[in-house]
Amino acid sequence: MNPDGYCIYINTLCQGPVPVLTGEDDKYIVFETEFEAQTEIVDCVLIRLQQFLAGERDYEDAITVEEYVVPVTLYPDGSFTDEAGNIFGPKRD
Repeated sequence: MNPDGYCIYINTLCQGPVPVLTGEDDKYIVFETEFEAQTEIVDCVLIRLQQFLAGERDYEDAITVEEYVVPVTLYPDGSFTDEAGNIFGPKRD
């Protein structure tokens, strides 16, 4: 598979692997490069670590990283498919 982009996912009990980041338009964020997606995860980890140091978060929560990067294929309607064949579109309430 030649990915068009990369999304940040987490594993959920009910839905399995799902993308987690959305923009202001409620569409899932697709990063152009794997490095950009990885950098976003690192930024979130740094925030959690700072919150731990400020006493706002416990240690285990601060050091646990559940997010991971998944390559995706984009479609003209804004939806995308991940490597497992799951299809996601704009996030809806």
